[in-house]
Amino acid sequence: MSREGGSAGAQPNAEGRKPVTETVTPSPARRGRWAGPAPERAGFGGRFTTATSLGSVLNPVNSSIIAIALVAIGRSFGVGADATTWLVSALYVATAVGQPTAGRLADLFGPRRIYVAGSMLVGIGGLTGFLAQSLTVLVIARVIIGLGTSAAYPAAMAMVRRQSERLGTPAPGGVLSALAIAGWTSMAVGPPLGGLLIAIGGWRATLIVNVPLAAISLLCALLWLPADERRERGTSSRLRTFDPAGMVLFAVVLISLLVFLMDLTSPRWWLLGVSVVLLGVLIGWELRNPTPFLDVRMLATHRALTTTYLRYAVTMLVTYCFLYGWTMWLEQSAHFSSSATGLLMVPCFVVAAAGSALIARCGVWGPLLAGTVALTAASASLLLLHADSPLWLLVATSVLFGLQNGLNAVSNQSAMYRQAPASHTGSAAGLLRTFSYLGAIASASLISLTFGAQAEDHGLHHLALILTVGSAATILTVAFDRELRRKPTPAKLPDHGK
Repeated sequence: MSREGGSAGAQPNAEGRKPVTETVTPSPARRGRWAGPAPERAGFGGRFTTATSLGSVLNPVNSSIIAIALVAIGRSFGVGADATTWLVSALYVATAVGQPTAGRLADLFGPRRIYVAGSMLVGIGGLTGFLAQSLTVLVIARVIIGLGTSAAYPAAMAMVRRQSERLGTPAPGGVLSALAIAGWTSMAVGPPLGGLLIAIGGWRATLIVNVPLAAISLLCALLWLPADERRERGTSSRLRTFDPAGMVLFAVVLISLLVFLMDLTSPRWWLLGVSVVLLGVLIGWELRNPTPFLDVRMLATHRALTTTYLRYAVTMLVTYCFLYGWTMWLEQSAHFSSSATGLLMVPCFVVAAAGSALIARCGVWGPLLAGTVALTAASASLLLLHADSPLWLLVATSVLFGLQNGLNAVSNQSAMYRQAPASHTGSAAGLLRTFSYLGAIASASLISLTFGAQAEDHGLHHLALILTVGSAATILTVAFDRELRRKPTPAKLPDHGK
């Protein structure tokens, strides 16, 4: 019998009762207009890949587009840089907390539902920001956008996993690499897009652009992504397994840690102490909870997954130090214009996108080892730079960082996908993004510590030395990891009855 018939067409068993099944795929006749195609029809084709990748574009676009609008927003509301930076921090914090939360919800209620809900939130946040008459409302809008954009990536990873289980075949490497390419490409597009929108319609255009982008993402999800499975357990039963207390504790721990990392030049040690104490409370709570929000036992048992999180945090720390620190040095020490600095970043993003596409089918261990070596080499290359360095050396540095971006983004994502339990794919993917934002926020403080008031050669070299040591440590996490060398096991249909 075809699996597509679901439980509605199941035959009685030997005892005269219909077998209980949790996954039900409606027949074409019963499929609604917005239910999406059958899993077998969607496969891992271009429409499925496009739909899952589109939503992942929204977060990096909103992360980078705001940088161009901060000055104009400050003038509009009569506030300084110390106030407008909350627009950046608000999205980072909302995203860092929202990614694992959205992933947990995707695992419980279905990734397509959460993906759709996230797209709707992005549209609401964009409209709220466009209509904002105060900086406070604008910050709230950025929080809404951050929470909405948090849904796409973990939900997309969970959909890839479930589609793999439905079809009984491993997910193609191209699908996973498309998610990484979408993120890096959209991050590069953000600043020039922001400049164009401000020229056309002022800073408010950078907010309202989320409405059409969210609408396109929503429409593609409804038309091209298969519907989630029906569940035996009701909504109330699944809500009881969500662990809201664990979520709140996790959010408070993360927010206090992020605020501490935002200013290491004059550290507020009491915040770090609060983070440590609350982390202990969180761990104790989750260990006693049969359905924890943050599965501490899973992290302790799957040490390779925990290592991947830490490695990715270091990788993103280095990457963002390059994106923000190197560009700052180019303008303040090498005396390049903003436009010339932007052009020097182009090789980085082009090589990153090309590298991500090329290694899509090359396994995990090899590209990851090459990526960590490239990360170390790129960090060390900053030691060679001086204010009068030739142009070819600057271009080579940009290319080298682009190479490590492409290798590490896809291979760490693939490692997480392989190492995470199938039932926790969404929350595991969200937590991966949380660690990336920890690295991003820590990079700003590290740049401040090493550069001081002016980005000069000695500050760049001090930063490079720290980054090189940290990068070298990531090589060890890969070189001796036997699990990463193993071939992935074939996908199996989930047994939800257990």
